[in-house]
Amino acid sequence: MERGTLHRLLRDMLLARVFEERAAEEYTKGNIVGFLHLYPGEEAVAAGVINAASPSDYIVSTYREHAHALVRGVPAGKVMAELFGRSDGMSGGMGGSMHMFDREHGMLGGYGIVGGHIPLAAGVAFASRYRGDGRVTLCFFGEGAVSIGGFHEGLGLSALWKLPIVFVCENNEYSMGTPLSRSMSVDDVSLKALGYGMDRDRFFADDVLEVEERIAEAVKRAREQSTPTLVEVRTYRFRGHSMSDPAKYRTQAELDEHKKRDPLHRARTALEQGGLEAASIEALEKSVEDEVADAVRFASESAEPTLEDLEQATYTGGFVY
Repeated sequence: MERGTLHRLLRDMLLARVFEERAAEEYTKGNIVGFLHLYPGEEAVAAGVINAASPSDYIVSTYREHAHALVRGVPAGKVMAELFGRSDGMSGGMGGSMHMFDREHGMLGGYGIVGGHIPLAAGVAFASRYRGDGRVTLCFFGEGAVSIGGFHEGLGLSALWKLPIVFVCENNEYSMGTPLSRSMSVDDVSLKALGYGMDRDRFFADDVLEVEERIAEAVKRAREQSTPTLVEVRTYRFRGHSMSDPAKYRTQAELDEHKKRDPLHRARTALEQGGLEAASIEALEKSVEDEVADAVRFASESAEPTLEDLEQATYTGGFVY
């Protein structure tokens, strides 16, 4: 059973990695414009967290959310089309990299304001408790959001009202480009939970199976007891904050050292040691590469939004996705 689970999680991580690297390539070609914040290195967080939840649970994320959408099951073509600014994208081509939304998959954004989405996630969880629908809200954010007022408002209200929400801090150590040691007086983000009387957890994301297992405990607590949890998942991004960031605030030696702990490599090794043939993994990689290539073709062939689309989304009830 564990090998089957790991195989599924590896596919999710591979899809996120290949998709993001191809997005970087399309950005350099000029097919993607504006800001583009990529996820390589952090895939075990998205795969482990989202697979620990139910497909009906809500996801509220920040601007590094492409992988979250892909792991949740949003077709890669829709995600890539949104990056291309095309009408077949998740938000009709008008949200771009930072504002992806898909109601069918419970993907409620994609927000560009650091920490501003955390109170919104608390509101989504409040709605679930009010309706009694049994859904849990997963709220992703980086450690840079922990010093923002919205973080404290969201956690405070969630603890006070006992909301079914899991706050997932993807701690990649550098926020936008500043080491955590220069922006926080303590390096343990999970300690913030103590001030609100909520449960907490903290661990590295090297092993995607551990991520899924630890998050599953928090999801179960939220669903059965309607109480929030703050989880700090320690990870590391292999690229800069965005495509415009050369990441000169860290050394190449540091980056190389972290790449030795790449969760994709660890998952591959575990599967091979568990008896899965190398040819099977190569076939998995090929299927993912083909899926991403198809996504690029889909995005390229999709039409651009019209002025009428823009007017409808701006002045009437907007699109329903």
